[in-house]
Amino acid sequence: MNSQTSPVPNVARPALLVSGILLIAANLRAPFTGVAPLLGMIRANAGLTTTEAGMLITLPLLAFAIVSPFAARVAREYGLERSLFAALVLIGVGIAVRSTGTVWCLYLGTAVIGGGIALGNVLLPSLLKRDFSDRTATLTSAYALTMGVGAAIASVIAIPLARVFNSDWRLVIGAFIVVPIVTALIWLPQLGSRTSPSRDTATPPHGGDVWRSALAWQVTLFLGLNSFVYYVAVSWLPAILHDAGFSADKAGSLHGVLQLATAVPGLLLLPIVRKMKDQRMIAFLASITSALGLLGLLLAPSFAMVWIILFGLGAGATIILGLSFASLRASNSHQAAALSGMSQCVGYLLAAAGPPLVGRLHDASGNWNVALAICVVLCLVMALLGLFAGRAVHISSAPFRRTTAKVI
Repeated sequence: MNSQTSPVPNVARPALLVSGILLIAANLRAPFTGVAPLLGMIRANAGLTTTEAGMLITLPLLAFAIVSPFAARVAREYGLERSLFAALVLIGVGIAVRSTGTVWCLYLGTAVIGGGIALGNVLLPSLLKRDFSDRTATLTSAYALTMGVGAAIASVIAIPLARVFNSDWRLVIGAFIVVPIVTALIWLPQLGSRTSPSRDTATPPHGGDVWRSALAWQVTLFLGLNSFVYYVAVSWLPAILHDAGFSADKAGSLHGVLQLATAVPGLLLLPIVRKMKDQRMIAFLASITSALGLLGLLLAPSFAMVWIILFGLGAGATIILGLSFASLRASNSHQAAALSGMSQCVGYLLAAAGPPLVGRLHDASGNWNVALAICVVLCLVMALLGLFAGRAVHISSAPFRRTTAKVI
Protein backbone atom coordinates (compact mmCIF):
# COMPACT_ATOMS: atom_id res chain seq x y z
CA MET A 1 0.00 0.00 0.00
CA ASN A 2 1.61 3.25 -1.08
CA SER A 3 -1.08 5.80 -0.26
CA GLN A 4 -0.30 8.57 2.18
CA THR A 5 -2.24 8.91 5.38
CA SER A 6 -2.02 12.67 5.79
CA PRO A 7 -5.26 14.05 7.23
CA VAL A 8 -4.53 17.51 5.84
CA PRO A 9 -7.30 18.64 3.47
CA ASN A 10 -6.70 20.30 0.12
CA VAL A 11 -6.74 23.86 1.37
CA ALA A 12 -5.64 25.37 -1.96
CA ARG A 13 -9.12 25.11 -3.41
CA PRO A 14 -11.58 24.83 -0.49
CA ALA A 15 -14.50 26.24 -2.46
CA LEU A 16 -13.82 23.83 -5.32
CA LEU A 17 -13.51 20.95 -2.86
CA VAL A 18 -16.84 21.73 -1.21
CA SER A 19 -18.47 22.20 -4.61
CA GLY A 20 -17.13 18.82 -5.67
CA ILE A 21 -18.45 17.19 -2.49
CA LEU A 22 -21.94 18.60 -3.03
CA LEU A 23 -21.95 17.60 -6.69
CA ILE A 24 -20.89 14.06 -5.78
CA ALA A 25 -23.82 14.02 -3.34
CA ALA A 26 -26.14 14.99 -6.20
CA ASN A 27 -25.08 11.75 -7.97
CA LEU A 28 -25.85 9.45 -5.05
CA ARG A 29 -29.62 9.13 -5.44
CA ALA A 30 -30.87 10.72 -8.66
CA PRO A 31 -29.52 8.12 -11.15
CA PHE A 32 -31.86 5.42 -9.84
CA THR A 33 -34.71 7.29 -8.13
CA GLY A 34 -35.16 9.35 -11.30
CA VAL A 35 -36.10 6.14 -13.12
CA ALA A 36 -39.18 5.56 -10.95
CA PRO A 37 -41.49 7.94 -12.91
CA LEU A 38 -40.46 6.09 -16.09
CA LEU A 39 -41.07 2.55 -14.81
CA GLY A 40 -44.50 2.32 -16.45
CA MET A 41 -43.05 3.42 -19.79
CA ILE A 42 -40.07 1.04 -19.48
CA ARG A 43 -42.34 -1.81 -18.41
CA ALA A 44 -44.62 -1.38 -21.42
CA ASN A 45 -41.82 -0.88 -23.94
CA ALA A 46 -39.52 -3.66 -22.71
CA GLY A 47 -42.33 -6.11 -21.89
CA LEU A 48 -41.43 -6.36 -18.20
CA THR A 49 -43.72 -7.48 -15.39
CA THR A 50 -44.20 -5.21 -12.38
CA THR A 51 -41.83 -7.42 -10.41
CA GLU A 52 -39.15 -7.30 -13.13
CA ALA A 53 -39.45 -3.52 -13.36
CA GLY A 54 -39.01 -3.30 -9.58
CA MET A 55 -35.60 -4.94 -10.01
CA LEU A 56 -34.38 -1.67 -11.54
CA ILE A 57 -34.58 -0.20 -8.03
CA THR A 58 -33.55 -3.40 -6.27
CA LEU A 59 -30.27 -3.95 -8.16
CA PRO A 60 -28.58 -0.76 -6.88
CA LEU A 61 -29.61 -1.68 -3.34
CA LEU A 62 -28.08 -5.14 -3.71
CA ALA A 63 -24.93 -3.46 -5.02
CA PHE A 64 -24.91 -1.25 -1.91
CA ALA A 65 -25.02 -4.31 0.34
CA ILE A 66 -22.25 -6.09 -1.59
CA VAL A 67 -19.88 -3.19 -2.35
CA SER A 68 -20.21 -1.02 0.78
CA PRO A 69 -18.17 -3.28 3.10
CA PHE A 70 -15.19 -3.12 0.70
CA ALA A 71 -15.26 0.64 0.03
CA ALA A 72 -12.81 1.54 2.82
CA ARG A 73 -10.33 -1.07 1.58
CA VAL A 74 -10.49 0.42 -1.94
CA ALA A 75 -9.89 3.92 -0.55
CA ARG A 76 -6.91 2.82 1.52
CA GLU A 77 -5.36 1.15 -1.51
CA TYR A 78 -5.93 3.86 -4.10
CA GLY A 79 -6.61 7.00 -2.07
CA LEU A 80 -9.89 8.57 -1.04
CA GLU A 81 -10.00 11.23 -3.75
CA ARG A 82 -9.25 8.76 -6.55
CA SER A 83 -11.78 6.29 -5.18
CA LEU A 84 -14.49 8.96 -5.27
CA PHE A 85 -13.47 9.75 -8.84
CA ALA A 86 -13.78 6.05 -9.65
CA ALA A 87 -17.28 6.13 -8.14
CA LEU A 88 -18.23 8.91 -10.57
CA VAL A 89 -16.76 6.94 -13.48
CA LEU A 90 -18.78 3.86 -12.49
CA ILE A 91 -21.98 5.92 -12.26
CA GLY A 92 -21.33 7.48 -15.68
CA VAL A 93 -20.45 4.16 -17.34
CA GLY A 94 -23.50 2.54 -15.75
CA ILE A 95 -25.79 5.26 -17.11
CA ALA A 96 -24.29 4.84 -20.59
CA VAL A 97 -24.69 1.05 -20.54
CA ARG A 98 -28.21 1.29 -19.11
CA SER A 99 -29.39 3.54 -21.93
CA THR A 100 -28.18 1.36 -24.83
CA GLY A 101 -31.58 -0.26 -25.20
CA THR A 102 -31.40 -3.99 -24.48
CA VAL A 103 -32.98 -5.42 -21.35
CA TRP A 104 -29.73 -7.06 -20.22
CA CYS A 105 -27.85 -3.76 -20.57
CA LEU A 106 -30.64 -2.05 -18.66
CA TYR A 107 -30.06 -4.36 -15.70
CA LEU A 108 -26.26 -4.48 -16.02
CA GLY A 109 -25.94 -0.70 -16.20
CA THR A 110 -28.22 -0.33 -13.19
CA ALA A 111 -26.01 -2.69 -11.16
CA VAL A 112 -22.86 -0.76 -12.16
CA ILE A 113 -24.52 2.50 -11.10
CA GLY A 114 -25.30 0.90 -7.74
CA GLY A 115 -21.64 -0.03 -7.26
CA GLY A 116 -20.54 3.55 -7.91
CA ILE A 117 -23.17 4.98 -5.59
CA ALA A 118 -22.16 2.49 -2.89
CA LEU A 119 -18.56 3.76 -3.00
CA GLY A 120 -19.75 7.35 -2.74
CA ASN A 121 -22.21 6.59 0.07
CA VAL A 122 -19.46 5.15 2.27
CA LEU A 123 -16.52 7.39 1.37
CA LEU A 124 -18.11 10.84 1.19
CA PRO A 125 -18.96 10.96 4.94
CA SER A 126 -15.41 9.77 5.65
CA LEU A 127 -14.02 12.68 3.61
CA LEU A 128 -16.16 15.12 5.58
CA LYS A 129 -15.08 13.66 8.92
CA ARG A 130 -11.41 13.71 7.93
CA ASP A 131 -11.14 17.12 6.26
CA PHE A 132 -13.97 19.10 7.91
CA SER A 133 -14.15 17.68 11.44
CA ASP A 134 -15.23 21.06 12.84
CA ARG A 135 -18.07 21.42 10.31
CA THR A 136 -19.17 17.82 9.85
CA ALA A 137 -22.79 18.37 10.93
CA THR A 138 -23.21 21.44 8.71
CA LEU A 139 -21.71 19.84 5.62
CA THR A 140 -23.52 16.55 6.24
CA SER A 141 -26.80 18.49 6.31
CA ALA A 142 -25.78 20.27 3.11
CA TYR A 143 -24.91 17.09 1.24
CA ALA A 144 -28.06 15.32 2.50
CA LEU A 145 -30.11 18.24 1.18
CA THR A 146 -28.19 18.17 -2.11
CA MET A 147 -28.96 14.46 -2.51
CA GLY A 148 -32.65 15.20 -1.99
CA VAL A 149 -32.68 18.17 -4.36
CA GLY A 150 -30.84 16.20 -7.05
CA ALA A 151 -33.26 13.29 -6.72
CA ALA A 152 -36.24 15.66 -6.76
CA ILE A 153 -35.07 17.38 -9.94
CA ALA A 154 -34.52 14.02 -11.65
CA SER A 155 -38.04 12.91 -10.70
CA VAL A 156 -39.69 16.15 -11.81
CA ILE A 157 -37.97 16.40 -15.22
CA ALA A 158 -38.21 12.70 -16.18
CA ILE A 159 -41.67 12.82 -17.79
CA PRO A 160 -41.19 16.23 -19.50
CA LEU A 161 -37.90 14.93 -20.94
CA ALA A 162 -39.69 11.81 -22.16
CA ARG A 163 -42.12 14.06 -23.99
CA VAL A 164 -39.25 16.00 -25.58
CA PHE A 165 -37.62 12.72 -26.66
CA ASN A 166 -40.89 11.28 -28.07
CA SER A 167 -41.33 8.83 -25.18
CA ASP A 168 -37.90 7.27 -25.75
CA TRP A 169 -36.98 6.34 -22.17
CA ARG A 170 -33.45 5.37 -23.27
CA LEU A 171 -32.64 8.97 -24.17
CA VAL A 172 -34.17 10.21 -20.92
CA ILE A 173 -32.13 7.97 -18.64
CA GLY A 174 -29.08 8.57 -20.84
CA ALA A 175 -29.42 12.33 -20.31
CA PHE A 176 -28.62 11.84 -16.61
CA ILE A 177 -24.98 11.17 -17.61
CA VAL A 178 -24.38 14.93 -17.77
CA VAL A 179 -24.26 15.18 -13.96
CA PRO A 180 -21.46 12.65 -13.27
CA ILE A 181 -19.44 14.02 -16.23
CA VAL A 182 -19.61 17.60 -14.92
CA THR A 183 -18.87 16.41 -11.38
CA ALA A 184 -15.85 14.38 -12.52
CA LEU A 185 -14.42 17.41 -14.33
CA ILE A 186 -14.80 19.56 -11.22
CA TRP A 187 -13.28 16.79 -9.07
CA LEU A 188 -10.15 16.44 -11.26
CA PRO A 189 -8.05 18.96 -9.25
CA GLN A 190 -8.49 16.75 -6.16
CA LEU A 191 -6.72 13.82 -7.82
CA GLY A 192 -3.35 15.32 -6.89
CA SER A 193 -4.12 14.26 -3.31
CA ARG A 194 -3.94 10.59 -2.39
CA THR A 195 -5.05 10.25 1.18
CA SER A 196 -6.67 7.54 3.24
CA PRO A 197 -10.21 7.73 4.63
CA SER A 198 -11.12 8.42 8.22
CA ARG A 199 -10.29 5.47 10.44
CA ASP A 200 -13.97 5.22 11.36
CA THR A 201 -15.04 4.41 7.80
CA ALA A 202 -17.16 1.28 7.97
CA THR A 203 -15.31 -1.97 7.32
CA PRO A 204 -16.67 -5.48 6.89
CA PRO A 205 -18.21 -6.64 10.18
CA HIS A 206 -16.38 -9.93 10.75
CA GLY A 207 -18.39 -11.34 13.66
CA GLY A 208 -17.87 -9.74 17.02
CA ASP A 209 -20.36 -9.15 19.76
CA VAL A 210 -22.50 -6.66 17.81
CA TRP A 211 -24.12 -9.55 15.94
CA ARG A 212 -25.03 -11.12 19.31
CA SER A 213 -26.39 -7.91 20.81
CA ALA A 214 -30.15 -7.36 21.13
CA LEU A 215 -29.56 -3.60 21.01
CA ALA A 216 -27.57 -3.92 17.78
CA TRP A 217 -30.44 -5.86 16.20
CA GLN A 218 -32.93 -3.23 17.39
CA VAL A 219 -30.84 -0.55 15.66
CA THR A 220 -30.39 -2.71 12.56
CA LEU A 221 -34.08 -3.59 12.18
CA PHE A 222 -35.12 0.02 12.83
CA LEU A 223 -32.96 1.15 9.91
CA GLY A 224 -33.80 -1.94 7.83
CA LEU A 225 -37.58 -1.62 8.05
CA ASN A 226 -37.35 2.07 7.24
CA SER A 227 -35.19 1.27 4.21
CA PHE A 228 -37.71 -1.36 3.06
CA VAL A 229 -40.66 1.04 3.28
CA TYR A 230 -38.79 4.06 1.88
CA TYR A 231 -37.51 2.29 -1.22
CA VAL A 232 -40.94 0.78 -1.86
CA ALA A 233 -42.25 4.36 -1.94
CA VAL A 234 -39.36 5.57 -4.10
CA SER A 235 -39.98 2.73 -6.57
CA TRP A 236 -43.74 2.66 -6.86
CA LEU A 237 -45.13 6.05 -5.77
CA PRO A 238 -45.57 7.32 -9.37
CA ALA A 239 -47.41 4.10 -10.30
CA ILE A 240 -49.55 4.28 -7.14
CA LEU A 241 -50.49 7.88 -7.94
CA HIS A 242 -51.16 7.11 -11.61
CA ASP A 243 -53.53 4.31 -10.63
CA ALA A 244 -55.25 6.75 -8.25
CA GLY A 245 -56.02 9.08 -11.16
CA PHE A 246 -53.04 11.44 -11.25
CA SER A 247 -51.39 12.35 -14.56
CA ALA A 248 -47.85 11.17 -15.27
CA ASP A 249 -46.56 14.75 -14.92
CA LYS A 250 -48.28 15.25 -11.57
CA ALA A 251 -47.11 11.87 -10.29
CA GLY A 252 -43.53 12.71 -11.25
CA SER A 253 -43.75 16.09 -9.53
CA LEU A 254 -45.13 14.52 -6.34
CA HIS A 255 -42.32 11.97 -6.49
CA GLY A 256 -39.95 14.96 -6.48
CA VAL A 257 -41.78 16.39 -3.46
CA LEU A 258 -41.10 13.10 -1.65
CA GLN A 259 -37.36 13.47 -2.29
CA LEU A 260 -37.34 17.06 -0.99
CA ALA A 261 -39.42 16.22 2.08
CA THR A 262 -37.06 13.36 2.90
CA ALA A 263 -34.07 15.73 2.81
CA VAL A 264 -35.56 18.37 5.14
CA PRO A 265 -35.10 16.48 8.46
CA GLY A 266 -31.37 16.30 7.79
CA LEU A 267 -31.17 20.07 8.15
CA LEU A 268 -32.96 20.00 11.50
CA LEU A 269 -31.97 16.73 13.16
CA LEU A 270 -28.27 16.25 12.38
CA PRO A 271 -27.04 19.22 14.47
CA ILE A 272 -29.16 18.32 17.53
CA VAL A 273 -29.67 14.55 17.62
CA ARG A 274 -26.44 13.91 19.54
CA LYS A 275 -27.37 16.54 22.12
CA MET A 276 -30.63 14.83 23.07
CA LYS A 277 -30.84 12.91 26.34
CA ASP A 278 -32.21 9.99 24.32
CA GLN A 279 -33.95 9.55 20.98
CA ARG A 280 -36.90 7.33 21.95
CA MET A 281 -39.70 9.84 21.50
CA ILE A 282 -38.43 11.35 18.25
CA ALA A 283 -37.85 7.86 16.79
CA PHE A 284 -41.39 6.86 17.78
CA LEU A 285 -42.99 10.04 16.41
CA ALA A 286 -41.03 9.93 13.15
CA SER A 287 -42.15 6.34 12.54
CA ILE A 288 -45.79 7.21 13.34
CA THR A 289 -45.56 10.16 10.94
CA SER A 290 -44.45 7.78 8.18
CA ALA A 291 -47.34 5.43 9.02
CA LEU A 292 -49.88 8.28 8.89
CA GLY A 293 -48.57 9.40 5.50
CA LEU A 294 -48.94 5.92 4.02
CA LEU A 295 -52.33 5.37 5.66
CA GLY A 296 -53.58 8.66 4.22
CA LEU A 297 -52.32 7.68 0.78
CA LEU A 298 -54.27 4.42 1.11
CA LEU A 299 -57.54 5.93 2.38
CA ALA A 300 -57.64 9.42 0.81
CA PRO A 301 -55.24 9.59 -2.17
CA SER A 302 -56.79 12.83 -3.43
CA PHE A 303 -54.84 14.61 -0.66
CA ALA A 304 -51.61 12.98 -1.86
CA MET A 305 -49.50 16.13 -1.44
CA VAL A 306 -50.19 16.20 2.31
CA TRP A 307 -49.58 12.48 2.79
CA ILE A 308 -46.38 12.47 0.73
CA ILE A 309 -44.92 15.37 2.71
CA LEU A 310 -45.83 13.61 5.97
CA PHE A 311 -44.27 10.35 4.84
CA GLY A 312 -41.17 12.11 3.49
CA LEU A 313 -40.58 13.98 6.74
CA GLY A 314 -41.04 10.82 8.79
CA ALA A 315 -38.87 8.66 6.52
CA GLY A 316 -36.15 11.31 6.35
CA ALA A 317 -36.06 11.60 10.14
CA THR A 318 -35.90 7.84 10.67
CA ILE A 319 -33.07 7.53 8.13
CA ILE A 320 -31.05 10.17 10.02
CA LEU A 321 -31.80 8.50 13.35
CA GLY A 322 -31.01 5.01 12.08
CA LEU A 323 -27.63 6.11 10.74
CA SER A 324 -26.87 8.10 13.90
CA PHE A 325 -27.66 5.14 16.17
CA ALA A 326 -24.59 3.35 14.78
CA SER A 327 -22.35 5.74 16.69
CA LEU A 328 -24.71 6.72 19.52
CA ARG A 329 -25.27 3.13 20.68
CA ALA A 330 -21.63 2.00 20.27
CA SER A 331 -19.04 1.99 23.06
CA ASN A 332 -16.12 2.98 20.81
CA SER A 333 -15.27 3.95 17.23
CA HIS A 334 -14.32 0.39 16.22
CA GLN A 335 -17.65 -0.93 17.46
CA ALA A 336 -19.43 1.96 15.73
CA ALA A 337 -17.86 0.93 12.42
CA ALA A 338 -18.94 -2.69 12.97
CA LEU A 339 -22.49 -1.66 13.90
CA SER A 340 -22.66 0.68 10.90
CA GLY A 341 -21.57 -2.14 8.61
CA MET A 342 -24.07 -4.54 10.17
CA SER A 343 -27.04 -2.15 10.06
CA GLN A 344 -26.39 -0.91 6.53
CA CYS A 345 -25.70 -4.37 5.11
CA VAL A 346 -28.90 -5.83 6.58
CA GLY A 347 -30.77 -2.61 5.83
CA TYR A 348 -29.87 -2.64 2.15
CA LEU A 349 -30.77 -6.33 1.85
CA LEU A 350 -34.21 -5.64 3.34
CA ALA A 351 -34.59 -2.58 1.12
CA ALA A 352 -33.67 -4.63 -1.95
CA ALA A 353 -36.48 -7.09 -1.18
CA GLY A 354 -39.11 -4.35 -1.08
CA PRO A 355 -39.68 -3.21 -4.70
CA PRO A 356 -39.97 -6.67 -6.34
CA LEU A 357 -42.03 -8.05 -3.44
CA VAL A 358 -44.48 -5.17 -3.66
CA GLY A 359 -44.52 -5.52 -7.45
CA ARG A 360 -45.47 -9.18 -7.04
CA LEU A 361 -48.23 -8.25 -4.55
CA HIS A 362 -49.57 -5.74 -7.06
CA ASP A 363 -49.58 -8.30 -9.86
CA ALA A 364 -51.38 -10.81 -7.63
CA SER A 365 -54.01 -8.43 -6.21
CA GLY A 366 -54.43 -5.96 -9.06
CA ASN A 367 -53.99 -2.92 -6.79
CA TRP A 368 -51.63 -1.32 -4.28
CA ASN A 369 -53.86 -1.59 -1.18
CA VAL A 370 -52.31 -4.72 0.32
CA ALA A 371 -48.77 -3.42 -0.17
CA LEU A 372 -49.59 -0.04 1.39
CA ALA A 373 -51.31 -1.70 4.35
CA ILE A 374 -48.26 -3.90 4.96
CA CYS A 375 -46.00 -0.85 4.86
CA VAL A 376 -48.21 0.92 7.42
CA VAL A 377 -47.87 -2.09 9.75
CA LEU A 378 -44.09 -2.12 9.26
CA CYS A 379 -43.94 1.56 10.23
CA LEU A 380 -45.81 0.74 13.45
CA VAL A 381 -43.31 -2.05 14.19
CA MET A 382 -40.54 0.45 13.49
CA ALA A 383 -42.07 2.83 16.04
CA LEU A 384 -41.83 0.13 18.71
CA LEU A 385 -38.24 -0.65 17.71
CA GLY A 386 -37.45 3.06 17.98
CA LEU A 387 -38.46 3.02 21.64
CA PHE A 388 -35.73 0.41 22.24
CA ALA A 389 -33.06 1.61 19.79
CA GLY A 390 -33.46 5.20 20.99
CA ARG A 391 -32.60 4.45 24.63
CA ALA A 392 -29.52 6.14 26.12
CA VAL A 393 -27.59 2.87 26.39
CA HIS A 394 -24.45 1.41 24.83
CA ILE A 395 -23.66 -2.02 23.46
CA SER A 396 -21.23 -3.69 25.83
CA SER A 397 -17.64 -3.37 24.63
CA ALA A 398 -16.70 -6.72 26.17
CA PRO A 399 -16.69 -9.47 23.50
CA PHE A 400 -19.34 -12.20 23.58
CA ARG A 401 -20.82 -11.07 26.88
CA ARG A 402 -24.48 -11.97 27.29
CA THR A 403 -25.39 -8.57 28.73
CA THR A 404 -25.87 -6.40 25.67
CA ALA A 405 -26.23 -2.92 27.09
CA LYS A 406 -25.29 -0.65 29.90
CA VAL A 407 -27.01 2.55 30.93
CA ILE A 408 -25.05 5.72 30.41
